[in-house]
Amino acid sequence: MCGRARCTLSPAQAARAFGFPTTTTTASPAGGGGCGDAPAVPTLHLDRFRPSYNVSPGVCLPVGTVRARPAGGDGAGGAEGEGPVIQCMKWGLVPSFTGKTEKPDHFRMFNARSESVKEKSSFQRLIPKNRCLVAVEGFYEWKKDGSKKQPYYIHFQDNRPLVFAALYDTWKNSEGESIRTFTILTTRASTSLKWLHDRMPVILGDKDSVNAWLCDASVKLEEITAPYEGADLVWYPVTSAVGKTSFDGPECIKELSWHHLGVQSAGEGRQGHSLNLPDLGDLGGATRPSCRLESGEFRRHDRWRSCKLQIQSTAGRFHCCRPLPLDPPP
Repeated sequence: MCGRARCTLSPAQAARAFGFPTTTTTASPAGGGGCGDAPAVPTLHLDRFRPSYNVSPGVCLPVGTVRARPAGGDGAGGAEGEGPVIQCMKWGLVPSFTGKTEKPDHFRMFNARSESVKEKSSFQRLIPKNRCLVAVEGFYEWKKDGSKKQPYYIHFQDNRPLVFAALYDTWKNSEGESIRTFTILTTRASTSLKWLHDRMPVILGDKDSVNAWLCDASVKLEEITAPYEGADLVWYPVTSAVGKTSFDGPECIKELSWHHLGVQSAGEGRQGHSLNLPDLGDLGGATRPSCRLESGEFRRHDRWRSCKLQIQSTAGRFHCCRPLPLDPPP
């Protein structure tokens, strides 16, 4: 599933992630927008977007879609006909048939199982013409270990935005205000992520899949919504404080060190060196799996260089998402 995410993208960064044109087509080296960098497509209500490291349902995010262009927008708008549009929508679908006097519950439908969207009336009618895209830098998922839950931050290794497949709808409240809301499609977990959770968002990993979801109704839904299996999707543990919606800022994505998780080094070593891991949950039935350096080098009281950990259990092998800092023992 996907119920928390980081979205601090500029409108231009979101546009490029969607494959929409911008006034500056090349991003700056720092990943941000340059002078005058903006979407070159109509935009609506982007003033409602508040960049956050801890986005939850009920919050407005910039959403990309293709539909009839508005008569007037925030940016390069005014063109008639159908085309790409970026509009702020609230995360958490409220179906159009919801009563005007009902209080919207954005946590009820913030995700939609891609395997069953064709069977449920809330989603089925949206598939032909109400597809959209959601771009974030990363999302959070929790690993359950008994009564404990450890959050992990999941993102692309090169820090490019993740683009999710989503569906949107329009609901009118008692005051006659039209409110657009969206739900993020989920699929079964990828091979590398199933140890963490059994579900994951539908990640559109390249331009072709983005275009297919947004513009090509002839492509089979099962093909577009398959789990993303790319090795460039990485993750690491973060503070449990991210579980509070009020907790925000760069601290949300700060990596926890292995020492913080209870890992103790056994001295200096090179390839094949063994480490003593704590119980990080069920990794194929091994409560304390063995771990060794598959490549690279590490030294006591130092930090991980470019190395990869291989965790081996009775059920097979698992690879650490990315190097984590190893704090020196107290």
